[in-house]
Amino acid sequence: MEYCIFCDESCHLEHDISNVMVIGATWCSTDKIKEVNKRIVEIKKHYGFDAMHEMKWTKISPNHFKMYLELIDYFFDDDDLHFRGVIVPDKSILKHEEYKQNHDVWYYKMFFILLKTILDPECSYRIFLDYKDKQGGKRIAKLHEVLCNNYYDFSRDIIKDIQLVKSDQVGIIQITDIITGALCSFHRGIDINKGKVAIIERIKERSHYTLMNNTLYKEPKINLLIWRPTRMALDD
Repeated sequence: MEYCIFCDESCHLEHDISNVMVIGATWCSTDKIKEVNKRIVEIKKHYGFDAMHEMKWTKISPNHFKMYLELIDYFFDDDDLHFRGVIVPDKSILKHEEYKQNHDVWYYKMFFILLKTILDPECSYRIFLDYKDKQGGKRIAKLHEVLCNNYYDFSRDIIKDIQLVKSDQVGIIQITDIITGALCSFHRGIDINKGKVAIIERIKERSHYTLMNNTLYKEPKINLLIWRPTRMALDD
């Protein structure tokens, strides 16, 4: 079975408005991609938007959130869709110099932690990351190398490819953006508009999780890890 994994993140910069960072991935089998993207387009059109309209967490307003609720319900109703998120509660306490790394290197280590729980050596995968900057190509090449080495996948039969894509062109990555944004806002504990509160509450309701703690290691629908910078956490 071949799967596609669509990754995104929220508040990933070293110095930005948030100490919380979340990275997330939504995945399904490759043969389901067309069906899922078609359903996402149908949801957009139902609310008066064309297929190219990008649904993003930052676009949710107090008066414009029902479309996003429907998207969340679709995610939970479709057994072929899965999500994993890694929440970093306080990136300001990281000590990169002790590990002889910069924030960029650490960022891709977090992607390794995100992805390694998803990957099954009996399957194959194509991984898509949201395009951020011109340096991304070199970084994902290194991430591909590290993941393949971890699985002794030297012929790249398991992790076939890692690519950069633009989220406005890929429907499924927009699901990742919204769930990741919801987790980040929730863990920041900031005052947010009622539309975003409604999305967070719907995720809690449908997942049956508080979103405050780790889920089971192999939780199949919405899998969460609260990551803290300890040696023990690196083994999670």
